[in-house]
Amino acid sequence: MKIDRILIAQPGVASANPHYANLIHKYNVKIDFKPFFSMVPLSVREFRAQKVNIPDYTAIVFTSKGTIDAFFKLCLEQRIKIPDSQKYFCTSENISYYLQKHIIYRKRKIFYGDGTFASVVRLAKADKHKDDKFLLASPDHIYPEWISMFQETKLKFASAVVAKFVDNDLKDLNLNDYQLIAFYNALDITSLKNNFPNYKPGDTKFVAFGSGIRKAMTEAGLSYAIGGPTTEFPSLANALEKLIVEPDFKQTIMPVEKKPAAQPAPAKPVSKPTENKPVAKPEVKKAEPVKKETPKPAAKPAVKPAVKKQVAKKTAPAKKSAPKAAVKKNTPAKKSAPKSASKKTAAKPAAKKNIPSKKNTSKPATKKVAPKKAAAKPVAKKSVPAKKKAPKPVAKKIVAKKTAAKKAIVKKAVKKQVAKVAGKKAVAKKVAVKKAVPSKSKTKKPVAKKAGKR
Repeated sequence: MKIDRILIAQPGVASANPHYANLIHKYNVKIDFKPFFSMVPLSVREFRAQKVNIPDYTAIVFTSKGTIDAFFKLCLEQRIKIPDSQKYFCTSENISYYLQKHIIYRKRKIFYGDGTFASVVRLAKADKHKDDKFLLASPDHIYPEWISMFQETKLKFASAVVAKFVDNDLKDLNLNDYQLIAFYNALDITSLKNNFPNYKPGDTKFVAFGSGIRKAMTEAGLSYAIGGPTTEFPSLANALEKLIVEPDFKQTIMPVEKKPAAQPAPAKPVSKPTENKPVAKPEVKKAEPVKKETPKPAAKPAVKPAVKKQVAKKTAPAKKSAPKAAVKKNTPAKKSAPKSASKKTAAKPAAKKNIPSKKNTSKPATKKVAPKKAAAKPVAKKSVPAKKKAPKPVAKKIVAKKTAAKKAIVKKAVKKQVAKVAGKKAVAKKVAVKKAVPSKSKTKKPVAKKAGKR
């Protein structure tokens, strides 16, 4: 059977698509486009009956171009102004580009998936969209699976019907004139049944592109020659060309078999290998007591020396308060010698040794000399820099005292000058007041005398 005429159940023109135009020119085939159903926007009255306020939602989800037209038409009729910050989620890139007809296309507010509704749900689950309120603008024929997908995400969403499907009148169309018919939507089959209830396909072959249409055709008892999309037939044009060249072609790789493989791995088989985890738990439990026993004896002796050190440190300052503190201060000086003690610590003990040497009796003096002889060399090394560096802080203190005294003298002089100036001002004010009083009295007296003479 040779294929001369092909019917595609979609709106369009063959010449507008280069793939179909190539088939017509190459194989001399006639391709007709005829939509089996149409999408009609709801009236404002029908939409308001759903009690959905569009401005309350920050993200709109579209699944087709018809829902986009219906949504913006309702917004225009209700005089709803959509803000520029509104987000849009589309199932495919082609549908997202259709938004340019109604809004300014911006990538930062338009998101699209790979053609499936699950891809849109994955985009919506992102952290940057978790605070948005989603509105699923759908037709009256919506899959319940879509709503369940959004419910699992626990996002704030609502669905609103913006358009309804209406079967087109196909009674003037003779389906027996076509050797090949291609369907895209499950509603094509419902329209086919409503328009042709007694239709029998005969030798006509069908191509079903989409999971929904394949399911609807099997339920209606219709067999299709090619079901897509697949790796062998990624587009409808490839499937049509194959059947034009080989009318008796039988598809071996079915897309229905591929779907379960493409789906994510089920949770049940993954959970089974985790049942081996209890085997690892007893091993961990056995290892824990061994680890606990080893640190316990090590912890006890570690605490005891720490306590002894603390006791020793506490008793040490008590002995320092005694008059024999000068002798004990020399001992840490010997230990600090290899550690390069700071200059300040070396100067302080040198100053303190001279003070007790005068007050103490001859006996403690002899005791001090004995340890010095044992370590004469390190003492001599320290004493030399101590004598040279000792006058430096003294000189600084003297200079500081002189500068402080000079500042005090200058402050006193300034205060005296201020007091003198204040005194002069006060005297000047008193003189001005005294001069002003007689001037008034003199002016009044001559006026009175002149009046008396007159």
